[in-house]
Amino acid sequence: MATETTVTIIPCGAMTADLTWLLLAPGRAMRSRQNKDAPAEWVDVPTHCVLVDTPDGRLLWDTSCPRDWEDRWAPTGLQDFFPYDKVSEEEYLDSRLKQLNVSPGEIDYVAFSHLHFDHAGNARMFEGTGAKLVCSRKERDFCFGFEGPFTGAHLKADYEGLQFETVDGDVQDFLPGVSFLETPGHTPGSMSMRIDLPETGTMIFTADAVYMGASYGPPTVPAAIVNNLEQFYASVEKIRGIAEQTDATVVFGHDPDQIHHLRVAPSGSYR
Repeated sequence: MATETTVTIIPCGAMTADLTWLLLAPGRAMRSRQNKDAPAEWVDVPTHCVLVDTPDGRLLWDTSCPRDWEDRWAPTGLQDFFPYDKVSEEEYLDSRLKQLNVSPGEIDYVAFSHLHFDHAGNARMFEGTGAKLVCSRKERDFCFGFEGPFTGAHLKADYEGLQFETVDGDVQDFLPGVSFLETPGHTPGSMSMRIDLPETGTMIFTADAVYMGASYGPPTVPAAIVNNLEQFYASVEKIRGIAEQTDATVVFGHDPDQIHHLRVAPSGSYR
């Protein structure tokens, strides 16, 4: 058991996609008349998880994409828009955990920012391990409430039949130094995670409440995948306010540049 809270960011390779999905920015995803014939800009969409060791238990934040992504995502058609095609054998989540000498059975909580297929793709890895699966009540209600096998990037094959414990609103000190922030907009029940560390200070993991630094601004730039635009803007400003008050390190959900400037697994961590 850890004597103090530590954070390990686990990079799990990258999907690739048309930038428009992530950033509705004039001059980037949106072409001017002078550049209307230019090809669409495809970018890396890195995916990561976060392992948090605390004196009261070990938590994994999100579970990235599954190994069988192409077949599992086939009903959605999105495997052709978000191919998980920049991942090596050592970057899949199960490989990363082995590199850290952590088995799924040694994780007490698996907390999900939301249940899209690139965040809940390995949820079943923890089935029967004793780990408690945690998401927001609004996210669970939405994800189990629609008809058919999928809607958007919510895919029931990832999570159907699993039992989730739910939280509501902001949750202070879920574990020592670990709090959840209610940041809807991307999905009805999206959450971000705040961690207060003794040496590093405050870190905020936005997940898809903020895709990348270019989304964060200011000014805030929305994306093509937003469930509720008004909530999206409010959540970004909520994160910004907390970050300014605490001088936080803000880690974005899918920033293609930032991930290369962070201390990451298997060698790096934050204390």
